[in-house]
Amino acid sequence: MAKLTIVDIQHKAFKKALQGYDRSDVDQYLEEIMETLEDEAQARAALEAEVADLKERISHFKAMEETMNQTLLLAQRTADEVKAHAHKEADLIKQQARIGAEREMAELGDRIETARREAQRHQDTAEKAKSELRSLLMSHLAILERMPQPLGADLSAGVTTVTAEVEVEADTDAIEQLPLANGAPTHLIVE
Repeated sequence: MAKLTIVDIQHKAFKKALQGYDRSDVDQYLEEIMETLEDEAQARAALEAEVADLKERISHFKAMEETMNQTLLLAQRTADEVKAHAHKEADLIKQQARIGAEREMAELGDRIETARREAQRHQDTAEKAKSELRSLLMSHLAILERMPQPLGADLSAGVTTVTAEVEVEADTDAIEQLPLANGAPTHLIVE
């Protein structure tokens, strides 16, 4: 059975019968039905328009949700990339600092080794100067011992005492003040 519309109700014709319903009552009732159906049709149209509007808004919100999800994913990826880049940069800075520290340690080791060699060279120079000074003093002592002694004077005892009291220090400043010719001490023998 098909649904009735307002037009169907308006054009409906009833057969006439004896002892039938009062025509004015039936017409009045049909008018009430038509008004009710018109009100229902308008309400239904309004609801359908509202449903269409809500569907459109839902579609809009779903599109916004999708955009927000994509934006959130992009932000997450960007944050991950920034974090990874920061970790790489931190590792690079640590590696450069480690290399710099190792280089400085190597340079300091080289400087320490150079200072040790320099100190050893100065010590060797001081030892050589002490040895040469001892040799010089010994040669002077030998010269003094070979010299003829004046009568009644014992110079060798005095010279021995003097040489016994002489202390040779490894002071490089004192050694550098000695008169050297070509790196060797010079001494004059006076006879």
